[in-house]
Amino acid sequence: MQTPPLNPDVADIAPSDPVLASYDEQHLVTYLRLHDADAKGADWREIARVVLHIDPENESHRARKAFESHLSRAKWITEHGYRHLLRGGASA
Repeated sequence: MQTPPLNPDVADIAPSDPVLASYDEQHLVTYLRLHDADAKGADWREIARVVLHIDPENESHRARKAFESHLSRAKWITEHGYRHLLRGGASA
């Protein structure tokens, strides 16, 4: 696995398959930032703006869906998906 980008653009919806996707590998830093911000009680709108690069004022529905799906995936990564990384990532 290559080093993931620090601040990549995101899809409207994160993957939800029970296996690690290449998208997940590219967005590991995003997931960690989401997980950390949520744990600290940050407002979802600020997280959407700063981490996901989606303006919640102009695209409220899109921002909320992207936030929810990416946070869900971030939690999956920390609870289950990390095992796939230990085995070599999405390609394994």
